[in-house]
Amino acid sequence: MQHSFDIAVIGAGIAGASVAAELADDARVALIEMEAQPGYHTTGRSAAVFAPIYGPAPIRALTRASEAFFTSPPRGFAAAPLVSPRGILMIARADQEASLDALLSEVGGAASVSRLDEPAVLSVNPLVRPGYAKWAMQDSNGQDIDVAALHQGYLKRFKALGGTVMTRREVMGLDRTGAKWTVHLRDTSLAADIVVNAAGAWADHVAALAGIPPVGLTPKRRTAAIIAAPQDMATDGLPITIDIDESFYLKPDAGRLLISPADETPTAPCDAQPEEFDIALCVDRIETAFDLSVRRIENKWAGLRSFVADKCPVAGYAGNDTGFFWLAGQGGYGIQSAPALARTAAALVMRRPLPPDIADEGVRAEDLSPARLAVPA
Repeated sequence: MQHSFDIAVIGAGIAGASVAAELADDARVALIEMEAQPGYHTTGRSAAVFAPIYGPAPIRALTRASEAFFTSPPRGFAAAPLVSPRGILMIARADQEASLDALLSEVGGAASVSRLDEPAVLSVNPLVRPGYAKWAMQDSNGQDIDVAALHQGYLKRFKALGGTVMTRREVMGLDRTGAKWTVHLRDTSLAADIVVNAAGAWADHVAALAGIPPVGLTPKRRTAAIIAAPQDMATDGLPITIDIDESFYLKPDAGRLLISPADETPTAPCDAQPEEFDIALCVDRIETAFDLSVRRIENKWAGLRSFVADKCPVAGYAGNDTGFFWLAGQGGYGIQSAPALARTAAALVMRRPLPPDIADEGVRAEDLSPARLAVPA
């Protein structure tokens, strides 16, 4: 017997899990994941920071609209706080002053943002190599995000509302007859009125199965590694320190240091793995910018961050009567914007106005719609 749902959400990473939880109050929802566990690919490999000044304007608006959820989640959502303070330091060499000025012109009006000179930079993060950074932008409103707690909180909420999670279920085909979609899985199938494509790096592939034009999604590999912190310095309270042009970052991580070359290497959807060249490049950039000597890589990994051309999320129906809804292209901003984007997407799926608190931050449906990318209906 074929199971029938109102909505089938494809992909159980943070995008799929969060929107499924928001929809489960009003609909019978199936959450479909091809891996053995939700969040295996990108969500489970994220070192997310809540940074309201980070990303394009629609992302910044979604992030601001997410802050209340992070600081005061629903009762019982998580056993511990979802966020903890983490300063943000964007450092600039003398030849990068134009990049610093451009960023400050965009976000410098925020009360939490200030411009620092070199002595102040070294005071905020003594690991920065003297003579390297002439200036920086500091944001005191950053937060570390407990990604696992956020993701599991949404999954728990979804299940409590009667949602159905289906793991190890790769989508093999999508057919529409009348107003119903048939979702063909590897060993079964189900029917749904609406399909929400939250498949991350695989979102264009899922669209192709449904005969829906792609949005031009490009998965990009991002590499990270863990190294030892200096034994003579307490590093847990240091800010995440990012090159103003985003060519590297360094972040304290449970007594160690997480480092990345901030690479964005286009790749096919896959189980991303770190490449030795990217690790070597990372070490070189970190040793150049910081007073550190990397003797050993303790752990290394890679994940995929998927973007469309304008680096803003895609949330909206592919045409007016397809029943196929895009929720993709969150890039490197998917965790920090998840609460507001999930509520936004759920409202759009149900063809309702955006929640007022989200609209008040400047979020507009047309800025997220696939129509902006000139995708044919």
